[in-house]
Amino acid sequence: MLGFRAALVTVFVCAGLSGPVAAQTYPTKPIKLIVPFGAGGPVDVMARLVAQRLSVSVGAIVVENRPGQGGTLGARAVAAADPDGYTLMMATSTTMGVSANLYKNLDFDPVKSFAPIALISSVPVVLVVRPTLPIKTTEELIEYAKANPGKLNFGFPTGTLPHLTGELFRLRTGIDFAFIPYKAANNVVSDLVAGQIDFTFEPASVLIGHIEDGKTRPLGVTSLHRLTQMPNVPTLDESGVKNFVSISWSGVVAPAGTPSAVIDKLNAAINAELKSGDMLATLLRLGAEVKAGTPADFAAFIAGEAPKWADVIKSSGMKLE
Repeated sequence: MLGFRAALVTVFVCAGLSGPVAAQTYPTKPIKLIVPFGAGGPVDVMARLVAQRLSVSVGAIVVENRPGQGGTLGARAVAAADPDGYTLMMATSTTMGVSANLYKNLDFDPVKSFAPIALISSVPVVLVVRPTLPIKTTEELIEYAKANPGKLNFGFPTGTLPHLTGELFRLRTGIDFAFIPYKAANNVVSDLVAGQIDFTFEPASVLIGHIEDGKTRPLGVTSLHRLTQMPNVPTLDESGVKNFVSISWSGVVAPAGTPSAVIDKLNAAINAELKSGDMLATLLRLGAEVKAGTPADFAAFIAGEAPKWADVIKSSGMKLE
């Protein structure tokens, strides 16, 4: 009997120490960072940058791409993973904001199924056209589309923020154009450069290099201020589409139930990296704005994302299975 009681006490003591002890020894094996989108896209670019930095300061981090259904396949896998700190996800405005409204019967909740760790950055979306299209401004694009309804085609990754941004643009301008769905952002950009589609919306982080090389032509940015990297490109607000805002953000989350000590350790490491000079310079080159903060800050931010796009989805009649 005494042996049983001693063992029981030991179990309770160990349970009480599991959080702090886990944080002190964590990680003891490689951490998996799930990217719910394809390789080469804006989320993948940010995830690999974060993984590279944290692999030095925290421990080995392996990036794994699990694309499909607007990021919901990867998000579902992370929501169902063991909450031990060894499976994380690169969360985005799509997975945590758009999907909750767009897809029916999701078996995860963008707020309740995840433990927010740290918001990393935000990046405005850019309206770009193929370089051979004889259109130089947003105003010209709208004018041409109104004179030629359905003639222009818009490429987008299905169920993502660029998809919703295109819908918002259509609703706000009253123009008509053809929607061309893709599985991944890198395929959209490749076909735009090749002249297979007329225009798209994508985060600045994946477009800056193509814009600088003259492979795409930027017409406007979807923030209320111009990008430092593109000072001559006006906002859509300046171009007559008033208060048009669409911001792509990224951050790291874990499955709900992950020990708070592990969450805090990862948050501190990410915030430390975001303050480093070379990291700041890299994000600036990508057109990204650093968004450091606490897990609680990030949780409050995520909670406000789904309502932001609900009206756009309802007005457009979009619904994906």
